[in-house]
Amino acid sequence: MQGEAQRIGVIDRLLARWFALRQAPLALVSQPEPRMVGQFARGQQMLAGNFLIEGELLLSPGAIPFEQGGSAAQEALHGFAWLDDLAAVGDARARKLAQAGVMAWITRYGRGAGPGWGPGLTGRRLIRWIAHALLLMQGMGADDQSRLLRAMAQHAALLSRRAGRAAPGLPRIEAHVGLLYAALSLEAMESRIGPASAAVLSAAERQIGPDGGVATRNPEELLQIFELLTWAAQALADHDRPVGTKLGALLDRVALALRALRHADGGLARFHGGGRGAEGVLAAALGVHDMLRPGQALRPPDTTMGYARLSAGRCTVIIDAARPPLRAAPARAHAATLAFELTSNRRAVIVSCGDGRVFGPDWHRASRATASHSTLAFEGYSSARFATLRKARLELAEGPRKVGMEFRHAPHARAVALSHDGYLSTHGLEHLRYLDLSADGRVLSGEDMLVAPSRTARRRFDEVLARTGGSGAPFALRFHLPPEADASLDMNGTAISIALRSGEIWVFRAGGLQIALAPSVYLEKGRLKPRPTQQIVLSSRATGYTSRLTWNLAKAQESPGLVRDLVQDEPLAVSDL
Repeated sequence: MQGEAQRIGVIDRLLARWFALRQAPLALVSQPEPRMVGQFARGQQMLAGNFLIEGELLLSPGAIPFEQGGSAAQEALHGFAWLDDLAAVGDARARKLAQAGVMAWITRYGRGAGPGWGPGLTGRRLIRWIAHALLLMQGMGADDQSRLLRAMAQHAALLSRRAGRAAPGLPRIEAHVGLLYAALSLEAMESRIGPASAAVLSAAERQIGPDGGVATRNPEELLQIFELLTWAAQALADHDRPVGTKLGALLDRVALALRALRHADGGLARFHGGGRGAEGVLAAALGVHDMLRPGQALRPPDTTMGYARLSAGRCTVIIDAARPPLRAAPARAHAATLAFELTSNRRAVIVSCGDGRVFGPDWHRASRATASHSTLAFEGYSSARFATLRKARLELAEGPRKVGMEFRHAPHARAVALSHDGYLSTHGLEHLRYLDLSADGRVLSGEDMLVAPSRTARRRFDEVLARTGGSGAPFALRFHLPPEADASLDMNGTAISIALRSGEIWVFRAGGLQIALAPSVYLEKGRLKPRPTQQIVLSSRATGYTSRLTWNLAKAQESPGLVRDLVQDEPLAVSDL
């Protein structure tokens, strides 16, 4: 498999070199309006020579550091998404750095050199070059303009041959959207608009399920696909080409799924390798969809892509209620079954630790364990098993076989009953979880049970109990808190107060159980290192065929009608990252 990938990479680079020698410049006849959401603060940091790319801080005053960093950082740099941040600054200095970066890349890599010639990455780069053409070409000399246009034509020719060979999923969609952008924007390519549009639809239909989700169950990956599709649809509409019925229906399904996966604060649920999504991207993509498809913004469903959603008042609870994606993403999947996140207004209350891939393999492995999520875990065990398999990658090789979910809504509450058998083979126990969100969104009540469901399971549990000398199998319920939350033990250690920056105070109680605050971490893209935070831990032991724990999170007072954060988030400085 690795040899095949290397062979394909060689073909891509040889074709890039061939088209660089043969392709004449094509005039830019139109330009899709830039829809990318750049970060002004990151653009300013780049102008100061600080490039935070895929968890690495690269220092390169006055130039783009194409040859610095690991493979993930280099891929990001060669994809040119950093142009979005410079465009957000948009002044003469930003334009000069953007122009210098593009010209340096064409000089150094434009004839097939470097790591940036896979069809997906080529499409990503071409999309940015075309969308930011005004920024790049303003004040540029005629010779440099000709070189840039020749490079665009070279990219388009390569994608015409190789877009269909991109890896399935996001890379293939990037390749086809890049070709569509070229067909809409470069002279003499109008005849390719129809086939390119059909190829975008075909690539997307292969990835998007009937519920609007993706097999990897990564919400952020779904957002990235949706963002590309909205760009393609908007570009077609801008050229007076209607969004087809099939593409429109596909966009509607994905938009509905993303609304179900969106918390009250506007961010995505962070499961299976996905983060919250870059600031403003989800809102912008949904805005484009709603403009193109008026009247399609329906109420989010209770379940999508294997996640259950409870929503009331200004509170959302999103629960991982399905098996991990063992086949679709074994190297990225997390052992997170029945974990949940809770958000109130603009602030998270309960979170998962997130994905640690950008911080190295040790953090990545730790972040995927059940203990890094807000659910029940036996000491030393996850609800799914990890194994080192292909290419020495740590993969999720075995997980729960049965995951149950049943909504039990009532006028006074939104509730869901859940279960999984991930501990059946190791402990002879199933985990049952019941979550009940009050109709006003002020109280989340929970009940977690461990049950030996059969004679065989009870024999297995008896073996576990015997190994512990009858003391029972230790387990813990964990509730990870965001870094901005200020938590403290109250009422002689029987309750924990969680103060949010919005001024809200939530109180956690668990009758008859030992409550503790313990260190935790919050892992997020765009940071140089994990952020320290805290977690609520309820420790217990399974000593019988049934164990039961109850708890609740309640808002201490009614929220004002218009919540405004009492402490505003400050723009990030490099020292904060």
